Amino acid sequence: MTAISERSGTDASELHPAGQVRRRAPRALAQRMPFWVFTGALALIFIYPLLWTGVASFSPQPGTAQAEGWGVGNYVTLANYQAGIWQYLANSAFMSLLTVLLTVAISLLGGYAFARFDFPGKNVLFLATLAILMVPYATLLIPLYVLLNQVGLANSLVGVSLVLTMFQLPFSLFMMRISFESVPRALDEAARVDGCNSWSVLWRVLVPAVKPGLITVGLFAFLTAWNDFIAPLILITDTNRMTLPLAVANLRVQVQGIVDYGATEAGVVILALPCILLFLILQRHYVRGFMSGALKG
Repeated sequence: MTAISERSGTDASELHPAGQVRRRAPRALAQRMPFWVFTGALALIFIYPLLWTGVASFSPQPGTAQAEGWGVGNYVTLANYQAGIWQYLANSAFMSLLTVLLTVAISLLGGYAFARFDFPGKNVLFLATLAILMVPYATLLIPLYVLLNQVGLANSLVGVSLVLTMFQLPFSLFMMRISFESVPRALDEAARVDGCNSWSVLWRVLVPAVKPGLITVGLFAFLTAWNDFIAPLILITDTNRMTLPLAVANLRVQVQGIVDYGATEAGVVILALPCILLFLILQRHYVRGFMSGALKG
């Protein structure tokens, strides 16, 4: 090999695959560097407001409970506001979890029906459900408030959950339909040969296969319900039943119109933490749920 290399005027490392990899690595790194720099800068732009809010919630600010030095004075103000932060957290958690359960249950059954069964008016019904997206969200709250008042669910967290579930159904049904359609029908047929009925096929075969789609639907429903402000503002009148976003908004304005920025920033941190943790934990399933429709066929 040495003699051949000397006669040909080439280095032995150039003939060896490892040498080619070593030469290509810096070139590939240089080609990817602009992409990494751009995406890193874009990530910093989005992360900076959250970091600034987190730091500001502990920093001293004039006119707040944390006027001097660093500490948790703003969080103490938030914790002692009216019914207390734990009451508002419990209200938000109850409403969000109920919205998730209703959305997942309805979209699971509805997506299964739209994807696997043929019945009269199927496409018309599906398009009518998607048409909810074309109606402005705020314009329906007053009629819905009147309807909830007639059935005894006005000023109720259950009523708010039903309203939020209704507005989640178009996306959720669409998501679950494409998730079920991405699963081969051969799995259904094999399960039926083994003696399974429609319910057994759904729970034993299809639900494990569409789990990423279910997680995506549940995550979207939770984020929407947890952060929603308009629906609780219109439908909730009892201060003890307010959700955390509504409580933070009421806490923001103090006597003579002075804004308590410290307590507001503390409330934003409390609101953001569950969303960030859930997204980080479920990120892998979330991405797979969105990819399920792209992999169909």
